[in-house]
Amino acid sequence: MTGMFVTIDGPGGVGKSTVTAAVVAELRAAGVAVHATREPSDTAPGRLARQGTDDYRGMAMACLIAADRYQHLEGEIRPAVACGDVVVCDRYVASSLVLQVMDGVGRDLVWELNRHADMPDLAVIINAHADVIEKRLTERGAHSRYEREPGSSQRECAAFREAARFLMAAGVHVVQFDATTEGPEKIARDIVAEIRNRG
Repeated sequence: MTGMFVTIDGPGGVGKSTVTAAVVAELRAAGVAVHATREPSDTAPGRLARQGTDDYRGMAMACLIAADRYQHLEGEIRPAVACGDVVVCDRYVASSLVLQVMDGVGRDLVWELNRHADMPDLAVIINAHADVIEKRLTERGAHSRYEREPGSSQRECAAFREAARFLMAAGVHVVQFDATTEGPEKIARDIVAEIRNRG
């Protein structure tokens, strides 16, 4: 396979990170060169964003996330794709179009901050019924202030559906999966099939 950039997004509690890890493991088992990464990244601005969820809000967080994204692209994602790796990124622009908008920043402004970022060859969005996600969040505990806000799952699920439509209208190849009844292993296999089809 040639180099490819794949992103996986979805509401908190949907099982996105579990699916991402399964996709990476399945590709590696098949002998594919894979570079696994995430956003916020492990760069200095990424660590600041990850650790500062409760401190930074609105435009400050949107700019911090965008700065991390451009640094991440230049220092990690583009070089890995150029080497022929399949880069699998846990969260990307779709999450900005949801979380930063939920944080009070207009969608057009979020898009403007990110429009010079490389769009993925394949953007995966995993969603589920809000009540299923709320149950999972209750069981595992909230990881961020976004997940602690009342009714956040309902808003996130709807916002990710809208983000998918927005990205498709912008020409991004988006594939959506429903984790309401599908398990992470099945979704991961389907994502790997999509990656192979595009490779």
